Amino acid sequence: MIAGGIQPDRLLSLVIWVPIVAGALVLATGSDRNAPMARMLALAGALAGLIVALPLYTGFNEATAAMQFRENLPWVSAFHIRYTLGVDGISMPFILLNSFTTVLVVIAGWRVIEKRVAQYMAAFLIMSGLINGVFAALDAILFYVFFEAMLIPMYLIIGMWGGPNRVYAAIKFFLYTLLGSLLMLVAFLYLYFRSAGSFSILDYYRLPLGMTAQVLLFIAFFLAFAVKVPMWPVHTWLPDAHVEAPTGGSVVLAAITLKVGAYGFVRFILPIVPDAAHLLANFVIALSLIAVVYIGLVALAQTDMKKLIAYSSISHMGFVTLGFFMFNTLGLEGGLVQMISHGFVSAALFLSVGVMYDRLHSRQIKDYGGLARVMPAFAAFFMLFALANSGLPATSGFVGEFMVILSAMRVDFWYAFAAGLTLVLGAAYTLWMYKRVIFGKVTNPAVENMRDLDGREFTILALLAVLVLALGIYPKPFTDVMHASVNNLLAQASLSKLPQQ
Repeated sequence: MIAGGIQPDRLLSLVIWVPIVAGALVLATGSDRNAPMARMLALAGALAGLIVALPLYTGFNEATAAMQFRENLPWVSAFHIRYTLGVDGISMPFILLNSFTTVLVVIAGWRVIEKRVAQYMAAFLIMSGLINGVFAALDAILFYVFFEAMLIPMYLIIGMWGGPNRVYAAIKFFLYTLLGSLLMLVAFLYLYFRSAGSFSILDYYRLPLGMTAQVLLFIAFFLAFAVKVPMWPVHTWLPDAHVEAPTGGSVVLAAITLKVGAYGFVRFILPIVPDAAHLLANFVIALSLIAVVYIGLVALAQTDMKKLIAYSSISHMGFVTLGFFMFNTLGLEGGLVQMISHGFVSAALFLSVGVMYDRLHSRQIKDYGGLARVMPAFAAFFMLFALANSGLPATSGFVGEFMVILSAMRVDFWYAFAAGLTLVLGAAYTLWMYKRVIFGKVTNPAVENMRDLDGREFTILALLAVLVLALGIYPKPFTDVMHASVNNLLAQASLSKLPQQ
């Protein structure tokens, strides 16, 4: 027993269902007359979700690559679909990241959201539980159900609380991600019949598959997860979704949902179809480098801060997929660390833009200037996050990118050279934005009246600042938990699954 009496074999169910039940309770508060109660219930539910997730880390055995905190119950017996849960060193950190981020978005929306407060808070809580289900599911159909269901709250968040073009952005987001994942369902059905009627994801790791089958499965999985990352050229939904989404929606979209796509690469593609992954590695590397370099240049031309950060996310996530397909420990761990770091940094940047937007109701860079004169505390936090986004050493943004560059150097110098350009481009577009927004003379009279951070905003940004520095200065607690699982994944990815002649 751990965490004050919680049974370890029920912990993952609590991690999934506590936020979902809390969301249902918040939804039951009804109209905006009960908004204060909805906010308090939402915060209590988000904190409860984080508290029940913490034992996943404190009780985690770093020495084994086996799935931990396993649950295995019958669900749809006729088709051998089971409610099977478990986490390893790859999936567990993202459940913690998701649970922590949910607390932040509830606090961030405390005063900003004034209409349909209960529905807004409930959507984030329910989505948090569904995303935890994605990271914990070990049954293919259970994974697919969580993977698809998490789209619904985000669709509503963008469509109901977003900007002027919110309906267009929400529909585009939904269609892109839904259509890609339908191919994943076809892949699961093929694997079900090939494995004599099993939907267990771990059973697929031992399944011999011919090269043609592997390539077709690779394409199906790749399209589902590449859209989610998103990789170039299926990235066009992301800037629209970010620009139209409310601040909390942008935070979860960047910090968490993009990680679901990258997680699919390491949970499905590398261990299930390793021969096809090696065969098509150069294709994925090419797309990743295009994202790193070309999208970085696109970010440089943006005038909207949220759109700039959205393109920055695509560029940084290119590092993740690049690291995965280096097929070495540094690359894989670097990609995973980059995912965690990007979760912290992108959340912080979008929240920072939200702080400015709440005061001036503009995301345009040209409408600002001289903020350091009126908001010095905010300017200090924003600088830390901008430097982390640029990959400054001693911040989290440096660690994962440096590991990926080193891993790429072991494979091909030119991969490392192209990847290293993102450090230059990232500094260019991020610091140029920072200079124009924070420094210089106050040219907009409305900026003179902008107040500095209040206690709620200071607390949120301070928490993220601590995490950005902690991961940057001492990444060992983050890498230790994933080391055994990464080595096991590499062993799986290096095995030929081609049938023996």
